[in-house]
Amino acid sequence: MRSAKDFFRPLAVGAPTPPTEIPARPSRAIHFFDPSNPKMAAKVPDMVGSVDVLLGNLEDAVKADNKVAAREGLVEIGQNTEGLGGPEAQTQLWTRINALDSPWALDDLTTLIPAIGHTLDVVMVPKVQGAEDIHYVDRLLAQLEAKAGLDRPILVHAILETARGVANIEEICGASPRMQGLSLGPADLAADRRMKTTRVGGGHPGYLVRQDPASSSEADINASRSVFQQDLWHYTIARMVDACAMHGIYPYYGPFGDIADVVACEDQFRNAFLLGCVGTWSLHPKQIAIAKKVFSPSVEDVAHARRVVAAMSALGGDGTGAVMLDGKMEDDASLKQCLVMVELAERLAATDPELAELYAAAEEG
Repeated sequence: MRSAKDFFRPLAVGAPTPPTEIPARPSRAIHFFDPSNPKMAAKVPDMVGSVDVLLGNLEDAVKADNKVAAREGLVEIGQNTEGLGGPEAQTQLWTRINALDSPWALDDLTTLIPAIGHTLDVVMVPKVQGAEDIHYVDRLLAQLEAKAGLDRPILVHAILETARGVANIEEICGASPRMQGLSLGPADLAADRRMKTTRVGGGHPGYLVRQDPASSSEADINASRSVFQQDLWHYTIARMVDACAMHGIYPYYGPFGDIADVVACEDQFRNAFLLGCVGTWSLHPKQIAIAKKVFSPSVEDVAHARRVVAAMSALGGDGTGAVMLDGKMEDDASLKQCLVMVELAERLAATDPELAELYAAAEEG
């Protein structure tokens, strides 16, 4: 059994000291691109500064014949794209490596860390089953960082794609001080659970509740009744949010596969945001704007939160007491909720001039 005192010591001689706290960097949209696709790769420089995270994908969406090309393409992008990646960059550089049981994952890490470890912020690991997967990546990253002479640790992000991963979610979140967060992987998770859906995220018209009949008569039972579609992913997202909050890391919604249905996409993103997620994946540029809109607090919510904070501060600032605003009671619990909203707004405004202007105008108004 490893001593708790050793948890924040490097796992390799010469490796950087593991973080004691994960920085709260804006990551509303994690935009996936295929580094082996010349058209996608060519768009990356123009996206720097307009999206929080650019992720070079090496896994499922990349054909086996293109794995090496994707890896090499990501190295070129990481070495030659100004303003991309690193602790001070407005746009982070992430990668999703291949699954740990694949023939490519080891080469992904041994190629990328020496070549672009100085700009690579997060390594996303797919199909994580338990803490042992994180321990493997943790030790390997430390060895590669030491060899490359890196002065900051690369963080690790796990994708929740198996029933075993969900069952082990707490131990995954606490497996390493490198853990940055978790993402929901709904397609693979649905298959592993034997769920009867072929959709990549989102709801299903068959997963519903139906209004009670007016009576138990056959006519009323067979009459038209209102139905309400339910969220297949509510339980999993809520459990993921709790596990991440417990360990001081960040939860994310994953992919929404129906690119054309921007309305349902926005609804699914908002459900995740309201439950506590800080961001989501984007598979198409049109989803970036949706993610930035949804995972940024509204001007109205920020303005209200600031009013509550100001009113509670006027009571003495110790969190006790209560005030009435717009006919509603606000107390210490309200204050805590509002401080979360204000902190998020300030963090996003620091890197998003458009948001900063909107929030400032709301404060003046």
